[in-house]
Amino acid sequence: MKTVLITGVTGQDGSYLAEFLLEKEYKVIGMVRRSSTVTFDRIKHIQDDITIVQGDLHDQGSLVNLIEEYKPEEVYNLAAQSFVPTSWNQPVLTGEVTALGVMRMLEAIRLVSPKTRFYQASSSEMFGKVLEVPQKETTPFYPRSPYGVAKVYGHWITVNYRESYDLFAVSGILFNHESPRRGLEFVTRKITDGVAKIKLGLADELRLGNLEAQRDWGFAKDYVEAMWLMLQQDEPDDFVIGTGETHAVREFCEIAFGYVDLDYQDYVKRDERFYRPAEVDLLISDPSKAKAKLGWELQVSFKELVEMMVDADLERLSKEKLK
Repeated sequence: MKTVLITGVTGQDGSYLAEFLLEKEYKVIGMVRRSSTVTFDRIKHIQDDITIVQGDLHDQGSLVNLIEEYKPEEVYNLAAQSFVPTSWNQPVLTGEVTALGVMRMLEAIRLVSPKTRFYQASSSEMFGKVLEVPQKETTPFYPRSPYGVAKVYGHWITVNYRESYDLFAVSGILFNHESPRRGLEFVTRKITDGVAKIKLGLADELRLGNLEAQRDWGFAKDYVEAMWLMLQQDEPDDFVIGTGETHAVREFCEIAFGYVDLDYQDYVKRDERFYRPAEVDLLISDPSKAKAKLGWELQVSFKELVEMMVDADLERLSKEKLK
């Protein structure tokens, strides 16, 4: 039985990855910070099947201790300050966790268990003000937020440790991936939660920022399989993961409201507070390398994803309404 360490196990991706690896009969170790705000909602159905341990990407010693104790064959570094707007308000924290946290984990692996395979969660936000459309592995980075800048550091330090110390270290450059487990602060979930509230009579409007921003949105459960596939290869390499399609926030609204027979134009209000200081207007992936080398394929379409998220929020809020 292989042992795997997942940082950020309580997040959207961490919960789907833990499920996926349990099905493959891994022993799953999930790292969480000691914090009053840690929520186990996303993993409560598998909590008895995984080992929860305390560790912190701020603290080199805690990472060394974990790698030493469990000697995992694979480490998936999914923990980060991952909300772009927060990175403007807390840029130093974002750099400490999302950038330097990657190096601390790589250094722990190098010192204690250099045969451990390492996956770094890179992001399409690294492309930012895009210099090429669509974006592939060789597209130059031009990040437009403290989060994007921190992710670029995490990406390049992973490449650096791979080339300098011969570690099996890879980066998955994942484009936006959503699910019913997405945090309510993210625009996709904000929309589907808003749609459900309006449909159930719990709200009468939804305030959003830039409706013209375009993203490449896929289903998170499909994307965690790609992470695993990257660590099963003979040689470490970096891969762009996405759908190769782009959709505007406006289209997301149109589908989500239309699914419950409402017109988004009657309810969505633009609000300047939700605009970013530096906007990323268009992100669209070229995942052809991942499809060719990993044999990875999408299972869920954009429309199916939106409708799945609306259904989940309707179900959740209906239950809460009955309480």
